[in-house]
Amino acid sequence: MSYIANTAADRAAMLDAIGAGSVEALFEVVPQAVRFPRLDLPRPLSEMEVLAELERMADANADANHYVWFLGAGAYNHFVPSVVPQLQMRSEFYTAYTPYQPEASQGTLQAMFEYQSMLAELTGMDVVNASHYDGATSLAEAAIMSINAARGDRHKILVSPNVHPQYREVLKTYLQGTPFSVVGDEDPANDVAALTGMLDKETACLIVQSPNFFGELEDLEGLAGAVHDVGALLVVHVDPIGLGLFKPPGQYGADVVTGEGHSLGNHMNFGGPYLGIFATTDKLVRKMPGRVVGQTVDTEGRRGYVLTLSTREQHIRREKATSNICTNQGLMALGAAIYLATMGKQGLRQVAELCYHKAHYAAAQIEQLAGYEVANRRPFFKEFVVRCPRPAQEIATALNKHKILPGYVLSRSFPERTHDLLVCVTEMNSKRQIDQLVSGLKEVA
Repeated sequence: MSYIANTAADRAAMLDAIGAGSVEALFEVVPQAVRFPRLDLPRPLSEMEVLAELERMADANADANHYVWFLGAGAYNHFVPSVVPQLQMRSEFYTAYTPYQPEASQGTLQAMFEYQSMLAELTGMDVVNASHYDGATSLAEAAIMSINAARGDRHKILVSPNVHPQYREVLKTYLQGTPFSVVGDEDPANDVAALTGMLDKETACLIVQSPNFFGELEDLEGLAGAVHDVGALLVVHVDPIGLGLFKPPGQYGADVVTGEGHSLGNHMNFGGPYLGIFATTDKLVRKMPGRVVGQTVDTEGRRGYVLTLSTREQHIRREKATSNICTNQGLMALGAAIYLATMGKQGLRQVAELCYHKAHYAAAQIEQLAGYEVANRRPFFKEFVVRCPRPAQEIATALNKHKILPGYVLSRSFPERTHDLLVCVTEMNSKRQIDQLVSGLKEVA
């Protein structure tokens, strides 16, 4: 079947217009030796045969449905209630893109408004946008906003070394070629306490993550005061599931809160699409990238929704834009809104408690194994570091053969940490699976 709608007459008319005798003549500039290479395609298949082949290929994936899954490091296997995809995949939402004509997109705007309202309550912040590509871009946009909001000549971004290493790479990419520098993200000794000593009048913001990349809960009480004393902003990256259990950043003085929101009702999706959470204070709302949906009434007093702020190039003059972020991940934000409305405060807290207790049960069991050590320095949430008696990659490879993914091999991001494994436990992991992991670690030690 041809998916190109041009007829033979259409092609002839276009060729005549550009003065070419044939389609082949368009490629005469390409050397003959590499022109029109032969493609050794298999014979045509029926729909039934294609589906069978695709299922065979899909079964080769090491996914959470077929493996015992303890892999985290930014992408988490959380339960998605059936109501989320049932509503999320309705054609009214699924085929909608973005509200360029807001007055004609009331359903989409209301979904964004509800998402913003629930995330504002969850993070303890004044305003939430809708939204960013993922947690990494949200974090990078927070740094850019901090620079734009800063008073005076501020060119330094302080970043905790315990922030996700891939997020730090995205941040460096964002700032590449600019006069702004990322400081404090290389030396492991530069924890949050040490970073406060690096604050000065050149600092635009301090970026921390809690729980951090290693699953540990950072002590952030009083940090905002030290940051604000030098005129900088405090950016806190969070796990939204953890906010069902722990104090929200807005209560300890954060200026910007970012997070990876896919765990709120969206599957891991082999790495995307994801959802970037971005929240801030009323004071900074006009510096915030992305969109803000607001609620109003029309001339007859009926409730309606509008794009209250649209600070990107496609809506306003380029020189006034806060960012060129160009989508709102509306479908993922809708999934998060449905998930939060379904779970409620107590449901979200229960998920967080299950993660916490199951992770601590797993850590206690692994700690008893000869040669293994739980290497976290602080209290942890749902992830923890296991120091192994042999290279972690060897252990992971051995367990993979038994369809167990024991965690993230830290040497992939930190080459010197050859024996460290980052283990993640969520509400999806049963006691039987945890015991299976512990038995597997013991066997391969």
